[in-house]
Amino acid sequence: MKLVIITGPQAVGKMTVGQELAKMTDLKLFHNHMTIDLVSHFFDYGTDTGRRLVGLFRREIFEAVATSDLAGMIFTFVWAFDMKEDWDYIQELMDLFETHGATVCIAELEADVDERLARNRTPNRLEHKPTKRDLAWSDNELVTTMDIYRLNSLEGEITHPHYVRIDNTNLDATETALRIKEHFSL
Repeated sequence: MKLVIITGPQAVGKMTVGQELAKMTDLKLFHNHMTIDLVSHFFDYGTDTGRRLVGLFRREIFEAVATSDLAGMIFTFVWAFDMKEDWDYIQELMDLFETHGATVCIAELEADVDERLARNRTPNRLEHKPTKRDLAWSDNELVTTMDIYRLNSLEGEITHPHYVRIDNTNLDATETALRIKEHFSL
């Protein structure tokens, strides 16, 4: 079993790359907005209740997949590298899958802000992420969070043996997914 974590800042292409990677492999895609958007019908993700419910749904899905006979999954996540809680979350997720014999792979994507702002408005993103449809809010969040959090790692910061970093500013989702597939022999 494989767990492929695709990380990077908002609108870098995590979900779209994950969709392409899922087409190329037997891995199932679980993009982070699948739970955020479900819960947002009841509680904003910014609230304690919203975050708690998202965490519970994700944990149940992760445990079910980790103990299943599936080939594995792709999970997308905006990782704030300057927040210990995010490092702890990723470690807990890796531990859960590795305890059940899975290989965990981390693919970090980066792209310049102008490209990310353009990608923030793509029909695929807006179709699959209803909470991003308020484009003024979404564009503003994308730009302002860069001043609050560090959403790409520093050189050498991720020491996991199955790791790749890809600047996908000038790559389409299929090319990026193919690089991930080949790097990890998926």
